Amino acid sequence: MTETTGVTLTVGQVAERFGVTVRTLHHYDEIGLLSPSERSNAGYRLYTEEDLTRLQHVVVYRRLGFALEDVAMLLEHPEGAVEHLRRQRTAVLQRLGEMRDLVTAIDRALEREMSNQPATPDEMKELFGEGFHDAQAEAEERWGETDAWHQSQERTKGYTKADWEEVKAESDRTHQAFTDAMDAGEPPTSEVAMDAAELHRASMQRFYDCSYEMHRGLADMYVSDPRFTATYDEIRPGMAHYVRDAIHANADRHQG
Repeated sequence: MTETTGVTLTVGQVAERFGVTVRTLHHYDEIGLLSPSERSNAGYRLYTEEDLTRLQHVVVYRRLGFALEDVAMLLEHPEGAVEHLRRQRTAVLQRLGEMRDLVTAIDRALEREMSNQPATPDEMKELFGEGFHDAQAEAEERWGETDAWHQSQERTKGYTKADWEEVKAESDRTHQAFTDAMDAGEPPTSEVAMDAAELHRASMQRFYDCSYEMHRGLADMYVSDPRFTATYDEIRPGMAHYVRDAIHANADRHQG
């Protein structure tokens, strides 16, 4: 029986320290790759500091992908380890590059997938303001039974944030067209104002089939409902009436 010297550990202690299983250590022992060098007074096999150093090399080589036969050869002929490790380093770096490319591809696919998701309530609030959801609820209460409402819901149910951003940009362009016409002193019956009205009708067509008669009714509501009037007049004083008159003029132009 060999007397133990220095720090020695049992198989269970070694397994816990190095993150390997007891079964793996027994296998290494069976194939002669790593065997405990000492025994305790009670007969338990113990790993010495030299054994632990050897195991540390085994663990590193295995994590680098070396087969057990290659690990045994490297441990027995350390002079060849440097060249093996260089080749393995090159292979690992290549794999890292491939994995980075894969992560980039996954990120792009995830971005595409996320961009195709319907806009969330928070995103809608971000785009259209705090009162958006209250306005939606009121609109549903007022027009929820109409064909136009159902048509609008069907067309927009899959709208993404990008789609709604385009809706907002389109609305801003329409408002700017009316503002420019007013600032230029153009009357509501002018070509410029009527073109702005047609742009407005086209933006409505995104949601539902907006005939010229329906467009007239929508324009009348802009001056009959104080909330709509306030929304337009906040952009430009007198804009609600101007938009109403331009929409009627445009409808007359197209209906003869």
